Amino acid sequence: MATRARSGDGGEVELPGLSEARPVRSPQKSAPKVEAPHYAGHRERLRARFLETGPDSLPDYELMELVLFRTIPMKDVKPLAKQLVATFGSFAEALAAPYERLVEIKGVKDATATDFKILEGAARRFAKGAIGKRPVLSSWSAVIDYCRTAMAFEDRERFRILFLDKRNALIADEVQQTGTVDHTPVYPREVVRRALELRATALILVHNHPSGDPTPSRADIEMTKTIVDVGKPLGILVHDHVIVGREGHASFRGLKLI
Repeated sequence: MATRARSGDGGEVELPGLSEARPVRSPQKSAPKVEAPHYAGHRERLRARFLETGPDSLPDYELMELVLFRTIPMKDVKPLAKQLVATFGSFAEALAAPYERLVEIKGVKDATATDFKILEGAARRFAKGAIGKRPVLSSWSAVIDYCRTAMAFEDRERFRILFLDKRNALIADEVQQTGTVDHTPVYPREVVRRALELRATALILVHNHPSGDPTPSRADIEMTKTIVDVGKPLGILVHDHVIVGREGHASFRGLKLI
């Protein structure tokens, strides 16, 4: 269609060859390709290796990475995982570390520290479940695993008692005393009184050494002997006294101390 324009004397002239203006569209540009961050592939490979080979195939820092993935989604967490293991000594010790100490580490926020405490609690519940439905003495390795999970990495001494019935099944599991870094007051008559209340016929005594070394002290030996002597006339047998620490455990029965 021709376009008309006014001439200088007021008339109209036709401008041939010019059509109505049409919008001109610029060519479409494709969106720039966004590359996945370098840690995304690492996360997927680590998860796959965990599922394929199990946790025992991973070093502590890689297992720690898997835990950190849960609360730190958009960051390379390998440096933080290595720092946590180095600071506390191992994967297990990092999970068991006090909440207040965890949040002192740069990069560990409330959500991550809370996650650690949830996982620690779950591990204790799982370990306790392994000894809750069977005669304790027939699952001794499970008892040791539970004691170490529950107490080996505590920063204060705690004195725990497993109360057993005549079939050596678990009646109750109680922390009787909490002390300092190197001492817990224990009252043998109170231990036996509680056993009578629960109608327990046998006990396993457990306490931890925050120093890490589970070697019994002279005070440990004397206290255990007193509990044995007080309980025996009342029909309460002390099966063992187990001391746990980061470096392992010690059994009084195994050491022929009872």
